[in-house]
Amino acid sequence: MAEALEFQGTRVWKGLLSRPDQEAMVSDLRSIAEVAPFRSYQTPGGNHMSVRMSGAGRAAWMSDRSGYAYHSKQPDGRSWPDIPESIQAVWHQVTQDTPNPDSCLINYYGEGAKMGLHQDRDEKDTQWPVVSISLGDDAQFRVGGSSRKDPTRSTWLRSGDVVVMTGASRLAFHGVDRIKFGSSPLLARGGRINITLRIAG
Repeated sequence: MAEALEFQGTRVWKGLLSRPDQEAMVSDLRSIAEVAPFRSYQTPGGNHMSVRMSGAGRAAWMSDRSGYAYHSKQPDGRSWPDIPESIQAVWHQVTQDTPNPDSCLINYYGEGAKMGLHQDRDEKDTQWPVVSISLGDDAQFRVGGSSRKDPTRSTWLRSGDVVVMTGASRLAFHGVDRIKFGSSPLLARGGRINITLRIAG
């Protein structure tokens, strides 16, 4: 495996997943979506997020008017499906001496979708890394520091790239400014899928 690039304290593996690996992962995601369909969640402020979300594992992250939290059940009361082995394998490839992830958040970015700067801090123990897998269209990924006021830098993530946030970068503010819709042929209808693995606790 090639060495990871350092970017704003994060580690970025460019092109870690081959095209066949990406296609197999998309197939696994389709199976997840049959059990846990993509949904548009509300923020506590009452707005709808521009990304649509699904999930897998023991619990998945959700948002509504009451706030942000991990939930062991989907809004319709069903349990989340298991995290596929193809996705867990990436976690173990880029982390060391860590338990299996118990939460997998799946975001779909359609044309015009973005994700504002935020911290991943809803987990019970933030010593564990956050692993992010990019599939489909290119995304402009922005990372800052542990304060919202810290300077930020951006880089383009492409299909098959994997980002690991750990150590000082674990609580860094980060987000996606925009995607280049139609820049990748991986997804038949275009767009980007981001898979985020965590140990929610």
